[in-house]
Amino acid sequence: MDVAQIDQVRRFNRTVTERVGVLHDHYLGRDRPIGEARLLWEIGEQGQDVRRLRERLGLDSGYVSRLLRALERDGLVTLEPHPEDRRVRTVRLTDAGRAERATLDRRSDELAGSLLEPLNSAQRTRLVAAMAEVERLLTAATVTVDAVDPDHPDAQHCLRSYFTELQERFETGFDPARSLLPDAGDFRPPHGLFLVARLHGEPVGCAGLKLPPTAPAEIKRMWVAPHTRGLGLARRFLAELETRAAEHGRDVLRLDTNKALDAAIGLYHSFGFQEVAAFNDEPYAHHWFEKRIGKD
Repeated sequence: MDVAQIDQVRRFNRTVTERVGVLHDHYLGRDRPIGEARLLWEIGEQGQDVRRLRERLGLDSGYVSRLLRALERDGLVTLEPHPEDRRVRTVRLTDAGRAERATLDRRSDELAGSLLEPLNSAQRTRLVAAMAEVERLLTAATVTVDAVDPDHPDAQHCLRSYFTELQERFETGFDPARSLLPDAGDFRPPHGLFLVARLHGEPVGCAGLKLPPTAPAEIKRMWVAPHTRGLGLARRFLAELETRAAEHGRDVLRLDTNKALDAAIGLYHSFGFQEVAAFNDEPYAHHWFEKRIGKD
């Protein structure tokens, strides 16, 4: 990152905070700051687990507790402990809270309209398209990728979702019992690793790397949740696994895939993988790829 990029980001932040009114204690003309208003919106009609709220907004527990106490004091929310674990609390809107949320929604619409109204049609189109692109890129930057144990609940959630999608997309369906599924131990150091991507604390993707002692490194079970596709997460997985394989002294990276996964096939080609002869007996594979790595 260069100085000009940093300066542009800071100018953008100043402009946005000024135009959307977050510098005021009485956000949207109500008797509360934006933190409390945003919490009301996130709680929604169904209520929310307080821990989930913290993860969704990236806030520390002390600050969220202060916001919730203020909302509870104003009669806008109630807090209920979980019947089986009193450490887990659920926050719900009261009738007054729902009314306040509806008012905030209406005034948010008015604020959005005020941003667009001075612009002509072409300018509005450009601004909305630019906002969508900024949102997409900021969301992509929010995703975290961490190595976890393959038996971790988030890893297991991703694998179940992956197998379900393969069942729907493959011509023959997908039976895990027929596939060459790696042992969980193949994804634990020193034999390999397993990555999980999370967005706002929720698992949204996974990818495994096998590091067999007498064969090339191999990528297995890479999956990205449909609602996060387009954020560059699959390419990020590939880059991370390539780096990890090179750090372990490997110079070849392999993977295989099914013909139904055309977007994945295009990704592998664009990332420098070359199609090669079959190197395993995976019954669901139609394409096998290799890439030379670790050398400039």
